[in-house]
Amino acid sequence: MFDYMYWIKKYAWMAMVGAIIIWILVAEEKEKEDDVAASFPLEETSGQTDESNPLAEQDKIVVDVKGAVLKPGVYELSAGSRVADAIEMAGGMRKEADPTSVNLAQRLIDEMMIIVNSYGNTEEGSIESDVKDDKIRINYADVEEIQQLDGIGESKAKAIVQHREENGLFQTMDDLLDVSGIGEKTLENIGDSIQIP
Repeated sequence: MFDYMYWIKKYAWMAMVGAIIIWILVAEEKEKEDDVAASFPLEETSGQTDESNPLAEQDKIVVDVKGAVLKPGVYELSAGSRVADAIEMAGGMRKEADPTSVNLAQRLIDEMMIIVNSYGNTEEGSIESDVKDDKIRINYADVEEIQQLDGIGESKAKAIVQHREENGLFQTMDDLLDVSGIGEKTLENIGDSIQIP
């Protein structure tokens, strides 16, 4: 009887250790199954992430408006906007702008460049209009156009545009004297070549 109990105790300990090992293995296997089950809705979750991702569906676009508009520049608009919306943000077309040079109904795309052309000098018009077209409309001209004036380089042209944007349109010739770099002599040189308003 003594030997029988001894062997029972000895193997019972080993059986207990074996049971613990089996229990651990079963627990790990169940944990793996739970992980796999949890991964099934991954496709649905990623779909939701795509909807919240700004790259999945842009709601803002940026376009560059140039040419015969009042305020050429880069503008941010809502996706789905039209060329007409971008031109409106740029202050609208100048008087010499040719509205047929752009498709106002065209839908905008990101990084799009919109160039509004001016009517050519060969367009029919009154003598008064022809004379005005020979002058630079200082309230609406861009930097490149202003540089066509005698004695006006890029820095002075930029200063004129900046002053105009910050303080509004020039009302008289003398208002140009408020622009940094424009003095009496410069104004005298360009006076016959510019038009206000």
